Amino acid sequence: MAAKGNENLMAAASYLLGFITGIIFLFLEKQNKFVRFHAMQSTILFGGIFIANIALGFIPIAGWMVGLLLSLVAFILWIVLMWKAFQGEMYKVPYVGDLAQKQLAKMK
Repeated sequence: MAAKGNENLMAAASYLLGFITGIIFLFLEKQNKFVRFHAMQSTILFGGIFIANIALGFIPIAGWMVGLLLSLVAFILWIVLMWKAFQGEMYKVPYVGDLAQKQLAKMK
């Protein structure tokens, strides 16, 4: 089992490059539930935002403006989630956190 500080650092790092690092940490960490939760939450949240931004890019003007707003929200979430994970908090984004826990339960 990883030391508590290392565990928090790994959980925070799972948000570093959005869903990409989320997926990497899901593959690398098989035991630690705290790290796996943050990795799955990162994968679902930032993967969904990535797909939504691509879809919004096809809608002229209004889609671009909504995409810009979504990117701002994603940036704020990115900072907050990394900080919460680094502090050792099992912070769940509404809906996404519950979905992440359900997905992890299915993977056992």
